[in-house]
Amino acid sequence: MTRCEERDSELRTQNIIRAFFFVLFFSIGATVLGGSIVWDDLLGYYNNRRLVEAQGQSLNRVELLDAEYDALLQLVQEDPSVVKRIAPATLGAEPGGEGVSYPRARARELAVATEALKEKSEGESAVRRDAARWIARCSEPSNRLILFLAGAGLILVSFVCFGPVQEHIS
Repeated sequence: MTRCEERDSELRTQNIIRAFFFVLFFSIGATVLGGSIVWDDLLGYYNNRRLVEAQGQSLNRVELLDAEYDALLQLVQEDPSVVKRIAPATLGAEPGGEGVSYPRARARELAVATEALKEKSEGESAVRRDAARWIARCSEPSNRLILFLAGAGLILVSFVCFGPVQEHIS
């Protein structure tokens, strides 16, 4: 291989490495720069998504209660004696029947059941809450300014250090 071919091969390798680092630094800088500009919109998006999710859960609970009441009303229309059986439980009165035991749930048992249900629902949305906290921290004005300057700095570094090289003819 001649000296010119070796030099061309070396320049091609250097250009490929420079292009790789240029793309890497530029894409990270552009992402951070663009992100610092749209943090507030992203935070609003996560807040709205969380509200929609909460409203969806509330709607599901209301629909479930509606279905239960419809079934209960249909049962009452079909069998009027059901009212006598469910009235004590609904109104909180003592059931009337001798020799019949009606167990009551203790407050401690109800608290344990409630905690188990809360843990299940909280575990599913913990990741979303953490993401929203991270976005909220980044949307603070001082942090946004730092992110903006860091992104602009990365773009500047990518152009200055990894831009195209002009070949010097000697």
